[in-house]
Amino acid sequence: MEQLVIFLATGAIAGVLAGLFGVGGGLIIVPALAWLLPRHGVDASVVMQLAIGTSLAVISATSISSTFAHHKRSGVLWPILKRLAPGLVAGAIMGGFVADALTGNALKKIVGIGALLVALQMWLDLKPQTPRIPRPLGNIELLSAGGVIGILAALIGIGGGSLTVPYLSLRGISMREAVGTAAAAGMPIAWAGAIGFMLAGHGQAHLPAWSLGYVSLAGFVGIASASVLTAPIGARLAHTLPPKALKRAFALMLFLIGLGMLLDSGIA
Repeated sequence: MEQLVIFLATGAIAGVLAGLFGVGGGLIIVPALAWLLPRHGVDASVVMQLAIGTSLAVISATSISSTFAHHKRSGVLWPILKRLAPGLVAGAIMGGFVADALTGNALKKIVGIGALLVALQMWLDLKPQTPRIPRPLGNIELLSAGGVIGILAALIGIGGGSLTVPYLSLRGISMREAVGTAAAAGMPIAWAGAIGFMLAGHGQAHLPAWSLGYVSLAGFVGIASASVLTAPIGARLAHTLPPKALKRAFALMLFLIGLGMLLDSGIA
């Protein structure tokens, strides 16, 4: 019962934050599961892989509504996404097998550094300047960029918006379309990443009951169901609360999460 309550609470918080800041919630879900799972007897050797895989599975469900919302506002550049997607899928699947080969402490360091970088970007409100004369986006470039974004996002357990938005913006895409396309890019990253973690964890001896590879089915159901219900609350709050103060508060929380993950990994 305690585990279910924490899954639901984690999903509720992640959902509000997703609606409030347009994030997928992975940087909340992964640390929460990394804290919860060992307290319920999950072997330390698979905790981080299970936390990241479950986070990606949750994002695979919650990214659908975000993509639909941006599509309705004509914010998704589908031709760009179509050429970016093969790299995203390949990179995200590969991320599951890379994570399987890494230690839990190494993954904690990766997640911690990722959280600190996102916190810095949000605190300073860093936005790339759009080039005046953008170069055409070639197929090879998009495939390569998708592969890098996919593998990094899968290793951190996020939908990749923090990586995709700056890349597209630097390549001459307007911020509105970069955000919308990045939201849609979260679907192939999360779906492929979740599948990659399921395959990489298949047959792993130390997984708890009700796991599909490195995805906790109980965690997925509890977190995803709560986050879908609370995301609209966050979206409404985004229109009523001061955006700069909210962004800095979230950045501070991510900074503490990232620092906690690094300290827990033994980096300091």
